[in-house]
Amino acid sequence: MAPMDILFIAVVFILAGLVKGVTGMGLPTVAVALLTLRMPPLEAAALLIVPSSVTNVWQLASGSALYPLWQRFKWLLLAVCAGTAFAALLGAAWWAGAVLGLALLGYGVLGLTGWRMRVAPRHQAWAGPLAGATTGLVAGMTGVFVMPVAPYLQALNLSKDELIQALGMAFTVGTLALATMLAVRGEWHATAAGASLLALIPAIAGMRLGQWLRDRMRPEVFRRCFFSALVALGAHQLISAFA
Repeated sequence: MAPMDILFIAVVFILAGLVKGVTGMGLPTVAVALLTLRMPPLEAAALLIVPSSVTNVWQLASGSALYPLWQRFKWLLLAVCAGTAFAALLGAAWWAGAVLGLALLGYGVLGLTGWRMRVAPRHQAWAGPLAGATTGLVAGMTGVFVMPVAPYLQALNLSKDELIQALGMAFTVGTLALATMLAVRGEWHATAAGASLLALIPAIAGMRLGQWLRDRMRPEVFRRCFFSALVALGAHQLISAFA
């Protein structure tokens, strides 16, 4: 890669880590959204495998009730893997950019409006696997595995700790499924793995900066800026896809 490409990637992961440090989420979403300004979505996804895995495992390990959460959400998590595998069968598609744009736009709008759906317990047996499979499909095409699993988990009235762990578990499984898919397709190799490992350095630096900022600014203001940026990036992706 050219020096300017390396600098661009480093800045992207610093920004993505900063968002993660302030809000506790958003590293892969921000990284893919910005990286796709200069590269295809799945090439961007290959770069975030290591940083995303490390931060997600850290988030997953933030509590102790892992097995009960696995029992509750195992069909959702398995559906994420199935959806990602199905995306691999579809192969590269010209409309992947449009799907990425819609995912970013939808996530940004939900964040700005603060709207949350509610899923009754009697519907969770089918709604969970559906959300998981859709998330895997979107992740397999775009590298972003936040939609619709994040809004779905937020709709279950989980405690704060349970929600953080459940999101960490879903993102960890999604990242591993995506890495497996990229490896099978030959897009996750030694060069990509090395670049992804190096991307961990600016990501952690950004997280530390974000944690420092979190104590010095209102998180609500930062979240508003974060979701507004996602809306703008999503709109840009949609326009570029159909231009």
